[in-house]
Order: sequence, then structure tokens, then C-alpha cells
Amino acid sequence: MLRRLVFAALSLACVVIVLGAYVRLSDAGLGCPDWPGCYGQLSPHHAADAISAAHAEAPQGPVSMPKAWKEMVHRYLAASLGLLILAIAVLTWRRRREGAPLGLALALVGVVIFQGLLGKWTVTLLLKPAIVSGHLIGGMTTAALLAWLAFRLSGLRRIEVSPAQAWLARSAFVALVCQVMLGGWVSTNYAALACTDLPTCHGAWWPEADFRNAFHLVRELGMTATGDLLSNAALTAIHLSHRVGALVAGVLVSALSIALLRRTTTRGLGALVLAALVLQISLGVANVLLSLPLPLAVMHNAGALLLVLVMVRINHAVRPRAVPVLRGRCLNENALA
Repeated sequence: MLRRLVFAALSLACVVIVLGAYVRLSDAGLGCPDWPGCYGQLSPHHAADAISAAHAEAPQGPVSMPKAWKEMVHRYLAASLGLLILAIAVLTWRRRREGAPLGLALALVGVVIFQGLLGKWTVTLLLKPAIVSGHLIGGMTTAALLAWLAFRLSGLRRIEVSPAQAWLARSAFVALVCQVMLGGWVSTNYAALACTDLPTCHGAWWPEADFRNAFHLVRELGMTATGDLLSNAALTAIHLSHRVGALVAGVLVSALSIALLRRTTTRGLGALVLAALVLQISLGVANVLLSLPLPLAVMHNAGALLLVLVMVRINHAVRPRAVPVLRGRCLNENALA
């Protein structure tokens, strides 16, 4: 039952993350400008009058019946995920004497509570980039922890590799996490089309970029910390950082895939991560060249999630081979004796 609940929660978490990307990219994040209900009601159907009035006042604004339903369906599914994770924690607590990973389950509860608060602040603080990016990272963290728990409960065989290969797997995962964070910052600041050409940006390898204002966390959407409009140079800096991060993460993940492909026992994992990487790079390039069509933009978020889950699987599967240091020391001492 515990294993089934974990896999159900992982599946639902993936749906919630992808749907959240769709809500954000379709500008429906403020479809219901309060929280947790919609204009104080349980559903957009019950708040139809208020939504119609807001839409009539600002037809091009963030509130409409379709946007409200997108936002509320996302909230319903996120709440269901929270209940599933709470049930997992309860079952894990009951099985703690049997070796169930209680610490991991409790960490999940903590993450999902904080994630709920970030979801609230995303709406009530009007889509501040730092809050929205944190909400995205919280979703990815939830999925990664659920995946690790699922792999652990499944009793999958772990594979011994050299310490260097284990270090490469950890380093590639850290680089991927940083890249996902940069991607979230690009998305929440609407900087995906700050550079519309490839491989250059504005026809230059390194165009004018304002990094100081680009990564200031305490500010409103589209504004600098002093309240001025965020410049194109700042948006360019955000986009460029994501490209550089993609290069670093791509090199490390590619090196990891090559190392895994060379071993018979890890060849399947190497092929899987290489395929996920190629897919994600292709989606990123297509988004720039095709001016960010909504389906491709959502798929790019889903591709990032796929890469994270594959990297979690790899880091769960491999472990560094023990080095017989003590045995060698004893042999040396015997020789000296």
C-alpha cells in the first residue's frame, strides 16, 4: 500500500508540475486573485458573477472564466497531492520499526507545506519572480523526493561504480538543479524571448547585459529593486545565464551518459539520460526559433522534470566502490614488521 501511494503521488506530482507550467505560461496565474478559493468561493462556477464583473472591467486582464478554471483545477490537484503525501507520512510512521524511511517522508511533508505557502504567496503577492521561481523549485523538489522514496521502496539493485563516476553523477545533478533554477527565473521574468537568435544573441556572442538588476530577488514583476522598468539588457542577462547554464549542465550530463554507456550494467541508464538531454536541448532550441509556442514551452518544462527524475534514478542507482584503505594499511604495517 505504501509503495502504491508513493507511485500515485509521484504521478500526480508530475501532472501538477506540468499543469502549473501551463497555468503560468498561459497567463492564468491570477485567474483567481485570492487564495485558497476563487473570490471567496469553492469554484469558479460559484464565483461566476465576480469573475464576469472583473472580466468586463478589464477584458485583457488576468481574470476570465477559462483562466479561473485553469488556476482552480491546479489548486485542486495540488491539494490532493498534499493529502496523498500526508497519508504516506502516516503509513511510514506506522512502519518505522520495519525500516520505513520516516525521515524522507517527514521531509516531504515539510516541503509540501512550504510549497502550499508559496502557492498562496504567488497569488497574494502578485507573481513576484522570487516567489514564483521558488514555487517551481518546490514542485521539482517534491517530485525528486517522491522519486527517491519510490526507488528506495522498490528495492532496486544499486550498482557499484568508481568514485570518479559517482562524483560525476552528483556533480551533473547539481548542475542540472542550478539550470532548472535558471530556467524558472527565465520563465517567471518572461525572458524566454530576450534573445531570438541562435547561437548568438542580438547578433553578438556576448551582447549588452545588465546582471546587477537581472538577479535582484526582492522586486516586483517586470521592475527593478528601485521601481523602474526592467530593461532589455537585464532580460538579456537572464536569458544568457540560462544558455551558459545549459552549456555547463549539458557537458556534465553528456560526460555522465558516456561514462554510463561504457559499462554493461549502466548502459540503459546512460541511454535514458542521453535521450532526455537531447530532447530537452531540442525543445529549448525550438522554443527560441519558433517564438515560444505554448505547447513547446510546456513541453520544455516537462522535459526538465524528466531530466530531474532520470538523474535522481541514476544517483540512487550508483554508489562509489569501496576503496580497501584499511586492508592496504595493515599490509604495509605487516611488511614493515
